[in-house]
Amino acid sequence: MTRVAAIDCGTNSIRLLIADINRSNGGVKLTDIWREMRVVRLGQGVDATGELAPEALDRTFAATADYAGLIREHQAEKIRFVATSASRDARNRQVFVDGIRELLGVEPEVISGDEEAALSFSGASSVLPMAELHEVLVIDLGGGSTEFVLGEASGVTAAKSVDVGCVRLTERHLLSDPPTAAQIAAAEADVDAAISRAGLDVPLERTTAVVGVAGSITTITAHALRLPEYSPAAIHGAELSTAIIDAAATELLEMSREQRAALPYMHPGRVDVIGAGALVWRRILARLGEITDGRIITATSSEHDILDGIALSIM
Repeated sequence: MTRVAAIDCGTNSIRLLIADINRSNGGVKLTDIWREMRVVRLGQGVDATGELAPEALDRTFAATADYAGLIREHQAEKIRFVATSASRDARNRQVFVDGIRELLGVEPEVISGDEEAALSFSGASSVLPMAELHEVLVIDLGGGSTEFVLGEASGVTAAKSVDVGCVRLTERHLLSDPPTAAQIAAAEADVDAAISRAGLDVPLERTTAVVGVAGSITTITAHALRLPEYSPAAIHGAELSTAIIDAAATELLEMSREQRAALPYMHPGRVDVIGAGALVWRRILARLGEITDGRIITATSSEHDILDGIALSIM
């Protein structure tokens, strides 16, 4: 058994998983010891300025310092820190890299979109039985980017990362509260273009099942299920019709921020960006329905995602 610590630092949130990894019967089992998420909005303004904002760096470093204490407390033997879209895009990412190294004693890895996709598939696909892992499309909807990952039991067969995410589209288009019809149309045009780009590298028409991961998708699932609180156990593995998802996403998109904040399962850090996440998710599912000639009529939510993939990759 090995105790590991995985950190996923995205555009909107930074997450920690401390877990024990056991090898048995030719497989690997991951047992959670500590799992935590904080919204730090590292990608604040990156789309417009091309740089990480000082206040965003301060929030991220403060969360990382707390995570370092938890890692020491739980005596993790190995650590991997992975950063994704926002830090890939920033001109001043060396400030971020130096700060994380000082706090954790490990080099943060600013990974490519392709590696992000592979890690996401590894974590997310665990929601389905191995026998069903044939042409499964994992959608990892983040703050700055969205990954389209097609794979099967043997691993990833094709992947593409595109620059549409809930933070990026909110800052670029959805500026009103609630957004206007013109703003929604402009954002949808961006998403459609991104789906078309993804389709050049990923044969979306071969998709037989869809798994969605990350906070926007799990929050939309919580809304569709009308949960009394955010419950990972209720969300993980929930398979919903695309019609139900579309209705829930539309409701969240059209709500005011005050209305969203009142929902019992809404994380405060998602209130202003969940509308854009909902727009992306409903548009992807609608296009997949068209591309697969109506074969895709459901999608499954997974609470296991890139964070679990990072932990498994340490071994």
